[in-house]
Amino acid sequence: MNKMQIKKIVKENLGKHLNCEQEIFDHNGLIFHKPIKLNEFQQNPFLEITSIEKTIIVSASDEIMENVKTLLVGKSRDEVFECPLIYGQSIYYIPDMKEMKLCDLLPRYEYFYLEGNEINKLREIKGFNNSLEFDECGNASTAIVFFAMKDGEIIGLAGASKEYNNMWEMGIDVKGNYRTGGLATVLVNHLMHKILSKNILPIYCASSSNIPSQAVAHRAGLIPYWISTYKNILDGSSSYNELVKLLY
Repeated sequence: MNKMQIKKIVKENLGKHLNCEQEIFDHNGLIFHKPIKLNEFQQNPFLEITSIEKTIIVSASDEIMENVKTLLVGKSRDEVFECPLIYGQSIYYIPDMKEMKLCDLLPRYEYFYLEGNEINKLREIKGFNNSLEFDECGNASTAIVFFAMKDGEIIGLAGASKEYNNMWEMGIDVKGNYRTGGLATVLVNHLMHKILSKNILPIYCASSSNIPSQAVAHRAGLIPYWISTYKNILDGSSSYNELVKLLY
C-alpha cells in the first residue's frame, strides 16, 4: 500500500461519513456542504468541520446551514475551527510509508495477537476503553488486538475497530505503572504493521489536547493527515451547556 492508495481510501471513507462527492476534496479553501442524509450515530442537527490537505469542509444540516455560513464565510482556517458552535478537535493519523520500521519488542513482557471471536475471551477485563469494545450482547466489536502481559496480567493493549472494511481505527491503553517505557508505541507499531499486512489501512486518532497520545502516534510511525471537530453544541451535549445554550 502506497501513500496515494492510502489517501484514496481515506477520502472515499470520509466521503461516506460526510455524505459528499469525492470532488469536494479537490477544493482549495473553505467549502460548505449539506449531507443528504445522516447515519444513526451522527448528531442532529449536524455540524462537523474537517480540514484535509488544502480543503476545509463545513458540513451542516440544511436547517442550520445559512446561519453557519453567516458565521464562517471569510474566516481563516484557525477562525473556522474556533467556531463557538463546535467543541473538540480530533487529529487523524495514517502510516508514514517512508518510515516503515518495526519496533523491537520490549523483552520483559509476553505478547499476543487475537482476532475476531477470539477477542471475546477478554470481555471481563477492565480499563481498556480506548482499545477494546464489546456490544450489548458481550460480543467484541474490536476486530484485532495486540497486547502485552506481565505476571499473568494484561498491562497494555492496542486494538482496532472496523470503521470500514478497508480502514480500521486503532486505539491504545496501557496501565498507569507501565506508561513511560515505550510500551504504547511498541503495541501500536506492531498492530499497524499487522493490519497493513492484511491490505487494510490502519488509522489512529488523538485529541488535539492529548500530547502523550500524539507522541505515541509519531513514535509508532504515523503522521497526521486530517483533523475533524468532535461534536457540536446544538443537541445540548456540551459539558458547558448551561453557559453555551444561549448561542443557539
